[in-house]
Amino acid sequence: MAGFVHLHVHSEYSLLDGAGRIKDLVKRASELEMPALALTDHGVMYGLIEFYEACMEAGIKPILGCEIYYTTKSRFDRGSRQHAEAHHLLLLCENEVGYHNLIKIVSKAHLEGFYYKPRADKELLAEYHEGLIATSACLASPICRAILRDEMAAAEQLAWEFREIFGPDNFFLELQDHGIPEQRQVNEALIAMSKKLGIPLIVTNDVHYVRAKIGKRRMSS
Repeated sequence: MAGFVHLHVHSEYSLLDGAGRIKDLVKRASELEMPALALTDHGVMYGLIEFYEACMEAGIKPILGCEIYYTTKSRFDRGSRQHAEAHHLLLLCENEVGYHNLIKIVSKAHLEGFYYKPRADKELLAEYHEGLIATSACLASPICRAILRDEMAAAEQLAWEFREIFGPDNFFLELQDHGIPEQRQVNEALIAMSKKLGIPLIVTNDVHYVRAKIGKRRMSS
């Protein structure tokens, strides 16, 4: 596994979702001789300092990030359950500027956009995009959900908007394959979209457990 880097990782701070404790995640990455590791918890940055310190102690490069909740509407929208739209979008810090901007996005998502979930919107991303790398994330992303609704024009429009916000070198279409039929359908569309729009691809695992057998045991219980 040397040379491979996990860029989409959830710890125990992804409440009711992630089961991997930070020290165990870093220890396992070290055992597998991975040079770096990301932490991208759902909507929060609670674990980043602990993660950073554990990585530095283990001699692994820490990649700080967050899988934010994103609304295609305004983060200020309230009212019906429809206004609680919260898609997934993965953000990774490219540098210290990006880290400070991620703090601002996540903080404002809680303070201004919280409605069932802490939501960021296009306005926030446009204002605080510098130093951040974004990916289209998992099946719960706005792009993937549009693909699954067979709304390819809408999916392409969203991808292009993110590319315009983050820049051509800082936005990627994310491929995942965990044996889920919908992922294979989405991957085919994302590959075609990459060729059509010139947006690069990235391959990740949506990590929620330290070891695969633990995840399988939990899912079958």
